[in-house]
Amino acid sequence: MIGKGYEDQLMPLSEAGYILEEALFKEDLDDKSVLIIVPDNTRSGPLPWFFERFCGLLLPRVKKLDFLVALGTHAPLSEESLIKLMGISAEERSGKYAKVGIYNHLWESPETFRNAGTISATDIESLSGGLMSMEVPVTVNKMVFDYDKRIIMGPVFPHEVVGFSGGHKYYFPGIAGRDIIDFTHWLGATITSMEIIGRKDTPVRKVIEKAAGIMGLSTLCVCPVVKGEHDLAGLFAGGPYEAWEAAADLSARVHVLYVDRPYRQVLSVMPEMYEDIWTGAKGMYKLEPVIADGGEVIIYAPHITEVSYVHGKNIDKVGYHVRDYFLKQWDKFKHHSWCVLAHSTHLRGTGTYENGVESPRIKVTLATGIPQERCEKINLYYRDPASINIAEWKNKEEQGVLLVPRAGEMLYRLKSTANT
Repeated sequence: MIGKGYEDQLMPLSEAGYILEEALFKEDLDDKSVLIIVPDNTRSGPLPWFFERFCGLLLPRVKKLDFLVALGTHAPLSEESLIKLMGISAEERSGKYAKVGIYNHLWESPETFRNAGTISATDIESLSGGLMSMEVPVTVNKMVFDYDKRIIMGPVFPHEVVGFSGGHKYYFPGIAGRDIIDFTHWLGATITSMEIIGRKDTPVRKVIEKAAGIMGLSTLCVCPVVKGEHDLAGLFAGGPYEAWEAAADLSARVHVLYVDRPYRQVLSVMPEMYEDIWTGAKGMYKLEPVIADGGEVIIYAPHITEVSYVHGKNIDKVGYHVRDYFLKQWDKFKHHSWCVLAHSTHLRGTGTYENGVESPRIKVTLATGIPQERCEKINLYYRDPASINIAEWKNKEEQGVLLVPRAGEMLYRLKSTANT
């Protein structure tokens, strides 16, 4: 594994270029077919730079070079959006990069997948610490079996389901089938986002690594640690677990902000790369640890007009609830998508459900383009975004109020939990 990271400065792209070039030079790629798995447009980072560098370094060497966008269960990107994601023009797409395939992960089609094996119930019980015991099929996009070499290129951030994103997570759930996506998300939700987010060694990560081992595919992993929208704090390349681990260690130092005390109110201003609440809910996940009991998080995103372009109808059926609301009524809800149930609990946060009464720890309010009637239907609070003047929220930390201008990627924690 090679790489380097910085806590107090940015990594020059020239230095990142040397790391990438050395990593690719060490790989036996001459006259081979190569598939590069990359994130969609809900992740920050200089993906256009990586696309240009990969193409420049590999097209003279390989016989075939394609890119697959790891959507998980996000909405597929249009051809125009795919071109924009890679930072190229329509003319370049049809000219310079005409032979480079750029594909969506077609997760809604059963024909997309191959079953690589099964994680046994005994293994699941061990990996989950006894929380679950069931067989989990390891289904994954069959494209990965059609290439001589696979490269994962995706950023590492604190993550609400697995602890830290990146590495083999780009297989599971990035290009995985619904069974293992549902299982890993509900396992994470059962533990709760508060317990998992920003933790490196989690049961969900163990399941992902077990699934990747069952696949048995040789994979190079390129793990950038992103700072801001397009800059890098570091880059690590090598075996998927080793590169991810090094990147996660750096992410824990540059993507986690520690504060002295909890806040009674947080305004999470969501950037436009989050197009619905399904993705924009990160404004809650990353702030939940520093919101006081009885406090409020406001997800401010006037541009968001939909709960989920893919899962909205299912969310309307179940609403947003704390974990125990589902666990204590499991027979009623177990037939719903576990991925949807997990998202529901992540956004609603921790709380209790006793004697038919649900008591969330904090208040979750949407200040978006989603109407008040729908917010109330799905068990969330509503605030007219026009009533919010962001300038008035600045410099109020002494009053227990926090403004997060670009929420969704930086994790906030209390200093008192720094070593837990």
